[in-house]
Amino acid sequence: TVIFFFFLALKSEGDDYYINGAWTIDWPRKFDVAGTAFHYKRPTDEPESLEALGPTSENLIVMVLLQEQNLGIRYKFNVPITRTGSGDNEVGFTWNHQPWSECSATCAGGVQRQEVVCKRLDDNSIVQNNYCDPESKPPENQRACNTEPCPPEWFIGDWLECSKTCDGGMRTRAVLCIRKIGPSEEETLDYSGCLTHRPIEKEPCNNQSCPPQWVALDWSECTPKCGPGFKHRIVLCKSSDLSKTFPATQCPEESKPPVRIRCSLGRCPPPRWVTGDWGQCSAHCGLGQQMRTVQCLSYTGQASGDCPETVRPPSMQQCESKCDSTPISNTEECKDVNKVAYCPLVLKFKFCSRAYFRQMCCKTCQGH
Repeated sequence: TVIFFFFLALKSEGDDYYINGAWTIDWPRKFDVAGTAFHYKRPTDEPESLEALGPTSENLIVMVLLQEQNLGIRYKFNVPITRTGSGDNEVGFTWNHQPWSECSATCAGGVQRQEVVCKRLDDNSIVQNNYCDPESKPPENQRACNTEPCPPEWFIGDWLECSKTCDGGMRTRAVLCIRKIGPSEEETLDYSGCLTHRPIEKEPCNNQSCPPQWVALDWSECTPKCGPGFKHRIVLCKSSDLSKTFPATQCPEESKPPVRIRCSLGRCPPPRWVTGDWGQCSAHCGLGQQMRTVQCLSYTGQASGDCPETVRPPSMQQCESKCDSTPISNTEECKDVNKVAYCPLVLKFKFCSRAYFRQMCCKTCQGH
């Protein structure tokens, strides 16, 4: 950092110091002195400076406060202009309207402006605005221009997203024939209103082939028909148009749909007793027995041991076969043939229905 040991000072023609007087150093800032503003600056790497736009209302003296050899001073100023007009701030300077600017638009309504500038009276040159009285500054002029409608033109919107990510899709965009009729107003015309070639509204996109994908067929019925079971289905690795089947290794394993899921069609019915038809009677005449099969079967038809014995149907029952009666001749005497007294037992145990005992004990069994 360069340190400079000298300071600028500003005083009147008398003994009044405005900046850095009486060996007192002021901080850099703006000082309102002699009808203008002085900007006092003190950079760390450059000599300090004192600037004012003027004009001043009195004569001023610029001095240098030294503590070592004088390295010199640079300055510039404007020669005071002879004041010939009336009034303090307007003498020698005046506000003027510049020529009309170019129209801001070529059609549909633009704007032209006349900028207001401060000029010197002697040579009509443009100077900074602070030389003119701000209170007497006229407003900027403005007028409309090129108000006729613009020629019709195509409005082309942005392309929308492709309808497919692969295997060829379509994308579209808005294409309109419009005409600008005002700065912020447009009208839509028929396509014939625009003379240039109509831009395309849709085009193919994403024509690359899609990778193989998993395709799942319909689920099978739940097996078994009751209780917990499973449904199954076939899952294939197919081309996007389903025309080709690829090995399963060409489709991503992590995205493969399940081929089996759990299912249930409700609780299964309990096992039950199932009986067969009755067999033939064991006796051809009179009382006998007949048999049938009795099985405990599950709903699938398999043998089971879970049927309650209390409701088991009988597998045997008594039966009776009708005996053929042999007509006895009127001339033949009906008598008991046996010589042992056992015919009463035949009657007692109801054996008369049997042909042999009826014949042997004809008299005893007669009427029974």
